[in-house]
Amino acid sequence: MIGLAAKELWGHRRRLAGSLIAVFLGVAFLAGTLVLGDTMSKGIDRYFANAYADTDVSVRNATQVTNSPGQLRGQIDGSVLDTVAGVPGVAHAEPVIQGSGQLLGKDGKNLAARGPRVAGNWITDPKLNAYHLVNGRAPSAPDEIVITELAAEQGKLRVGDRTSVLTPQRVPVTVVGISRFGDEDAFGETTFTAFSADGARRHVAQGSGRITGVAVRADGGVSQEALAARVRGVLPAGTEAITGAKLTKEGVDQVSDGFLRAFRIGLAAFGVVALLVAAFSIHNTFAITLAQRTRESALLRALGASRGQLGALAVGEAVVVGVIATLAGLAGGLGMAALLKLVFAGFGMGLDEQGLVFTATPVLIALPTGLLVTLLATLSPAVRASRVAPLAALREVAAERQGPSESRIIIGAVLAAVSVGGVVWGALTGSMQITGAGALMTLAVMIVLGPIAARPAAAIAGAPAARLRGVAGALARDNAARSPRRTAGAAAALMIGVGVVTLMTVFAGSLKASVEDGVAGSFHGSLVVNGGTNDSGGFSPAVADQVARLPQVAAAAGLGRGDAKVGEDKVTVRIADPARLGQVLALDVRSGSLAGVGGGAGGGAGLAVSKKVADDNHWRVGTAVPVTFADGTRQPFTIGAIYRKGDVAGDYVLPRTAWAEHTKQPLDLAVFADLKPGASAADARRATEAIVKPYGAPDVQDRDGYVAAQTEQMSAFLGIVYAMLALAIIIALLGIANTLSLSVHERTRELGLLRAVGATRSQVRSMVRWESVIVAVFGTAGGLGLGLFLGWALTRALGNPFAAPVVPMTVVALVGAVAGVLAAIRPARRAARLAALTAIATP
Repeated sequence: MIGLAAKELWGHRRRLAGSLIAVFLGVAFLAGTLVLGDTMSKGIDRYFANAYADTDVSVRNATQVTNSPGQLRGQIDGSVLDTVAGVPGVAHAEPVIQGSGQLLGKDGKNLAARGPRVAGNWITDPKLNAYHLVNGRAPSAPDEIVITELAAEQGKLRVGDRTSVLTPQRVPVTVVGISRFGDEDAFGETTFTAFSADGARRHVAQGSGRITGVAVRADGGVSQEALAARVRGVLPAGTEAITGAKLTKEGVDQVSDGFLRAFRIGLAAFGVVALLVAAFSIHNTFAITLAQRTRESALLRALGASRGQLGALAVGEAVVVGVIATLAGLAGGLGMAALLKLVFAGFGMGLDEQGLVFTATPVLIALPTGLLVTLLATLSPAVRASRVAPLAALREVAAERQGPSESRIIIGAVLAAVSVGGVVWGALTGSMQITGAGALMTLAVMIVLGPIAARPAAAIAGAPAARLRGVAGALARDNAARSPRRTAGAAAALMIGVGVVTLMTVFAGSLKASVEDGVAGSFHGSLVVNGGTNDSGGFSPAVADQVARLPQVAAAAGLGRGDAKVGEDKVTVRIADPARLGQVLALDVRSGSLAGVGGGAGGGAGLAVSKKVADDNHWRVGTAVPVTFADGTRQPFTIGAIYRKGDVAGDYVLPRTAWAEHTKQPLDLAVFADLKPGASAADARRATEAIVKPYGAPDVQDRDGYVAAQTEQMSAFLGIVYAMLALAIIIALLGIANTLSLSVHERTRELGLLRAVGATRSQVRSMVRWESVIVAVFGTAGGLGLGLFLGWALTRALGNPFAAPVVPMTVVALVGAVAGVLAAIRPARRAARLAALTAIATP
């Protein structure tokens, strides 16, 4: 039997090539995503290890108000530096001063980097400084700076150039040095601008005498733990000392537990989709191949082979295919990872420049997964092959069951009722668990009901072919309908791929519509100064005051962002003058008054919250809520207003005057302005652009432009999804092509007879091509229906409006039809080239 298995594999190697390629691509994609995730993980480890390589102890503010990676803590008193420096075992202690600092390029505009814009002091101790000079010198005067290579490239700056840094006031500076972060041109995409210590105290700490922390290097022979313990003994309340090892781990964990974990899960999900699509292709290929060997299997049974031996023969072939394809897929995973890096770079998500990291993870996950998927996909055909009766050897062929079995109809109907009901119930009740379980069951239903739906679907999808191509089209329709299980199996892979594409399209479209409706519903003004995100933008609150004084402007309000603990929750708060904000945003205040929120500090300080937050916490106007700031200050705020629309203003609005007492660098992310009746929007825009030019020229947008800017990331996200799912679609098309090739081989005599009775090569090609299109349309239509249904359920469960973008849906449908034509190229050519007499003589 082993020898027979080897002979079968070699004899049918061309038929199994499609399965081998499908497994190879699926495993390569899964392995590639794992390699890319490991590469990013190692890159993050290296970043933070370089940042704190020789830092033995770090002294900082003990208050933490956010878990977001890279967010700075509040400042501490500068006198702590001398206290720490005097601790036994401290070889060197250096102040760390960091804050917001936007470097302007040679053109006077903000740089294009998407990372945080940080300014601070140049650390004079080379061992404590993760940056090293590659050109120029360290800053010595308060108006001298060192910039990173990345910033120099983006800003077209070099040593000796004059530019400005916004801290947030405009500081004229001279570039005296260019640095690298370890082996990189920057710390990710962070723009770090280094002043001298005096310059940082003056421009970043605003002359307050406060610092962000102290970096400490220990004497030889003193452990980090021992020195940290000594330093803790002399620190004032509200200050803490941690080891450099803990500081490194904190940074790695913040990124790994947040962005990186979500990123890796997303990548793995796409890999699973690719393998699932490959599984259907493998299943269909083996099902057809084993069905074509029915007489051979029956003959083996007649000669004494047991059912177990026949099943083992089929499984053995699957194992060989799985091992070869999986091992090749592991090797191909490196190339796939490199390709994925290019894909992400193409969408503006440039990843680490280091080489790919190949660990044991892809081997331990992708290898068994590839083998398991191959075995599970071939299990059903193998069991079916083992049940062949010896008398089947006397038949011409083993005919496929023409109609669906009664059990399939009953099981499919029950599953359909349960799954659809579960999805609808979960969507209406907002339960993601029920919706997810129903979605998985719905997928199973589509597979069970596929053969039942294949025949009527082929008749409907094939009707245009019969009208357009006459006899060839009608034969294509009948061929697709006479083997419903085969047609459904080939279409299932494409259905899953298209279904996931449709689901993600609907999800992204619904999120986009939700954002658009929310922003458009909250802001009815005419003009916005958009400074970007908190990390990569922001400008002085003075901009809002200047815009408000324009003769065309009726009202203008700036809106900033910050982190604080409200009660015991770490949240994002919006910073504004509440009364002015209410003049430009329709917040729909339900109780209290924005004017009554006030702006004073202390016990009378006011706070505005969204209705959702108020309901969740059982708050009402007049409730006193403790707020903890990054500097460690904790004070009560009284809720003065509760509003319904928080799409722009968020869930918490703090008065700017209260916030200013706890930060030395207040920033606005946007200014919203409403024009006077009859005022020229063009004149107002030109005047506003002149105002913001000294502040790095942030974007000045009209209302529609601002709404569109808020959804740009959705379009990028959808582009990445399409790119990632393209491989799944390719695997599905290979499955259709393989099914057609096997069908052409099986129908060799039939095709010969068609040629003998007058069918032209063109008609034969057209018949095979249209059969492929019918299968592709069946799979595409099923995928569209499945994706739309599950997309509706997901958006409804999340409470978002349902939106099915017409253009992307139309493109998906057209791509499905075109894909059918492409999948049929090789099988159709082979069918048309068959010699009539030779084909008729084929046994």
